[in-house]
Amino acid sequence: MQELNFPQYPFRLKSSENKPLIFDEIRKKFVRLTPEEWVRQHTVAHILNTYRYPISLVNVEKELKLNQVSKRYDVVVFKPNGNIQLIVECKAPKIKINQETFDQIARYNLALKADYLMVTNGLNHYYCQMDYEAKKYIFLPDFPVYTP
Repeated sequence: MQELNFPQYPFRLKSSENKPLIFDEIRKKFVRLTPEEWVRQHTVAHILNTYRYPISLVNVEKELKLNQVSKRYDVVVFKPNGNIQLIVECKAPKIKINQETFDQIARYNLALKADYLMVTNGLNHYYCQMDYEAKKYIFLPDFPVYTP
């Protein structure tokens, strides 16, 4: 797999029926290793190790209803009170991050109401803080470290 713009993490990898798999610490199972999954697993490891969020507050690949349409978010990080701290949209490294990517995560956030958004293709990471009063997002250099 392609090297990403994240620290190196010790992932558990294996092969089944000639398909590469990676162990997902959140879902507690091996999942198919695609380029997008490679980015997602690095992002989760980064949230757990660099930002020090407890594993119990991180959720991966869950269904979300938007205007009666089922969608799936990549990563959500909760606050201890159950509100959403961060939504992450992961793309494969070859996918360019553009306005369409931000529009996608903004649509998800209409339902989820997160404080922060992150968009990444593993090479480029964008962090935003929501300003609900002004109805905009403010780009940040990074995302805050967990404080209990």
